[in-house]
Amino acid sequence: MIAYLSISCFNHFIISSMLVKTFGSAVYGVEAITIAVEVNVNNQGKSDAIIVGLPDGAVKESLLRVESAIKDNNFFMPRTRLIVNLAPADIRKSGTAFDLPIAMATLGASNQLINPEKLTDYVIMGELSLDGNVRSIKGALPIAIQDYNKEVYNEIEEMFSGCYRTASFSLQRYGCNTS
Repeated sequence: MIAYLSISCFNHFIISSMLVKTFGSAVYGVEAITIAVEVNVNNQGKSDAIIVGLPDGAVKESLLRVESAIKDNNFFMPRTRLIVNLAPADIRKSGTAFDLPIAMATLGASNQLINPEKLTDYVIMGELSLDGNVRSIKGALPIAIQDYNKEVYNEIEEMFSGCYRTASFSLQRYGCNTS
């Protein structure tokens, strides 16, 4: 089953705490590694946002895309201390595919989603445009194989290529419209 959605369609998920966790994947060659995406919104200290866990420049820039996408879809970007942890911390994270999981976890951690704890049931990947549309990412097939092998049965990514659709296994996939 493939559902068409943008960031504004996720307001039915949950959140009740200041710390929210979901999952993404990092692709290295033909293999993918599960990455935990944790977001903590903290009212103490100065108002800033930081990504930790060996992010490259594109991953660090995701905070700007995420903020624009969140605001453009009538949500608010928390004006508190926002810490994004990509774990495990010893693996380099690169590319723009972490935009969507960071956005979803940020909305959850700032109490803008219903039941944000459900985000832990998904592997979420996708680049966000400034208006919140989801763009395609590289490595969908290795991510699907890795999720299948780890018995992860829910994925949210961009619309999948024909190659990926034929290798669907038993994953429950939710594709996004891409721009």
